[in-house]
Amino acid sequence: MGNRMIIFFIISLAMTASGCVSQGLFPKTGPLEETEVSGKGKDKILIIDVSGLLTSARPTDLLDRLFNRPSLPTRFKEELTKAAEDNKVKGIVLRINSPGGTVTASDILYHEVQEFKKERNIPVVACIMDLGTSGGYYLAVASDRIVAHPSAVTGSLGVIMLTINGSGLMEKIGITATAITSGKHKDMGSPFRKMTAKDRAIFQSVIDSFYQRFLDVIEKGRPNLTKEKIRQLADGRIYSAPQAKKAGLIDEIGYLDDAIDLAKRQAGLSEATVIMYQRASGYHPNIYSQWLGTGGNSGWMIPKLDPVSLATILGGTPAFMYMWFP
Repeated sequence: MGNRMIIFFIISLAMTASGCVSQGLFPKTGPLEETEVSGKGKDKILIIDVSGLLTSARPTDLLDRLFNRPSLPTRFKEELTKAAEDNKVKGIVLRINSPGGTVTASDILYHEVQEFKKERNIPVVACIMDLGTSGGYYLAVASDRIVAHPSAVTGSLGVIMLTINGSGLMEKIGITATAITSGKHKDMGSPFRKMTAKDRAIFQSVIDSFYQRFLDVIEKGRPNLTKEKIRQLADGRIYSAPQAKKAGLIDEIGYLDDAIDLAKRQAGLSEATVIMYQRASGYHPNIYSQWLGTGGNSGWMIPKLDPVSLATILGGTPAFMYMWFP
């Protein structure tokens, strides 16, 4: 009897799998759906979550791959587009918990907020949770007002280029790498040779250009700060929420509820329904839904970076980052 049951189970499983495969074993990513998480009223405040490493690459988790989930810029633009088409959306709260990321991804998100604000003249409030450093802050200054959680860390304003040099190890184990190039700087930054002074100068010129762009973005978003003050603040150091407020990098210290209330006030609303967008399989019970959790003895930590992300950052190809990476 036991063997018959096992055989029946295997046949049933095979038939089920066959049916699933015929319809597509893993469903395609569906359109965003609106979910109410708090508040009331016909007017809406939208929370958009921006957590973890800012990158244009698609998510690398197995489930994200199986369900064909989009990259961060793709999802971010999709949410802003949906909000732009809904006249009942009267304000947006960017819930940021990120150490930053690539220069390009950070700039794309910033650009999309700027374009949205041209289309819809509604308030955008950034709320920095655990971290809003470097590229996370770059995005925050696209908003009209910045609120930081009392225990938030921000700052690390600037650019870093990450690469590795394994030439010494290769020499020890008797391995050499030969690159045939069209020019003497074609393989600059290669992990297989030491960086020359000229290579470093070229990289520094690129970094200086990205750094100036960061300063310009801050100057545009924080008109209360002079160019001299911004450059003084942007030496790479991090700031606590009180330090950031004193320096003029943020407007208020508060909780996510405070950021939502600020967005309502900026929109001239006494009440509003707080919403988020989700896929059909998502679950948003409250305003903290899908927020990347924290841990550690200090009460916060850098959002986890999966092995693929770390490999991308620390791989042989140099990566220009608006990112706090201690």
